[in-house]
Amino acid sequence: MKIAQLQAHVFSDEERNMVCLEEHIDKVMPEAPDLITLGEMFSCPYITENFPLYAEAEGGHIWQKLSALAAKYSIYLSAGSVPEVEDGHIYNTAYVFDRNGSQIAKHRKMHLFDIDIAGGQSFKESDTLTPGNRVTVFDTEFGKIGLCICFDFRFPELGRLMALAGAKLILVPAAFNMTTGPAHWQIMFRSQALNNQCFVAGTSPARDTDFSYVAWGHSLLVSPWGNIIQEMDEKEGWIISEINLDDVYKIRRQLPLLSARRTDVYELKEL
Repeated sequence: MKIAQLQAHVFSDEERNMVCLEEHIDKVMPEAPDLITLGEMFSCPYITENFPLYAEAEGGHIWQKLSALAAKYSIYLSAGSVPEVEDGHIYNTAYVFDRNGSQIAKHRKMHLFDIDIAGGQSFKESDTLTPGNRVTVFDTEFGKIGLCICFDFRFPELGRLMALAGAKLILVPAAFNMTTGPAHWQIMFRSQALNNQCFVAGTSPARDTDFSYVAWGHSLLVSPWGNIIQEMDEKEGWIISEINLDDVYKIRRQLPLLSARRTDVYELKEL
């Protein structure tokens, strides 16, 4: 399968973001990607107070446009994440659409980004967001794919559950910042890909120093062996990679990390 990861600027004008998205898709379509991925909160600036202002219900205006783009270009579209509202609760939600524009997956960020790093970034998603509670794996013509959002992927349990559910590729729309990005971006994606022996695609917004939250960028794709296949810098653009998900089986046969697990002893007992 061929994956195009779009690292785009995020504007405060939601419609401008959608126009730019279609322009970017137009530019990569000569490469015939099967799957296009976007960054976390690609449709609004990543600021907690923005989320209720931009939030729409599933099936709303932005959802419909994303569905239409997937159908128009006959692609799988992993549409980053957007603010979603349901019953008065706001979620950081990732939708995936198939080649016909049908929604085939939906993930609500499970682990909210509440951090306060001395001398670095401070952020509290829980000021406005509600956490999701489901592990997300979905079927495609290429095999099963997992989906989570940014801070979710720091928790090894979630990556392992997606792998055990059959995911050969995990998609992670993410927006690391200028503190966590240089420290942990590569390490996290490489370790999760290596430990779970699957491909991992992390897609970020482009860096914009005019916003209060400055994204690290550096969208990347990692192999099941833990190698970086491609990585961007901080600027707007895209990377296109062709991978064979059957490589996952080869790696797991050569290095049987998942099948050799000792689940009979993985339990904390009184010492």
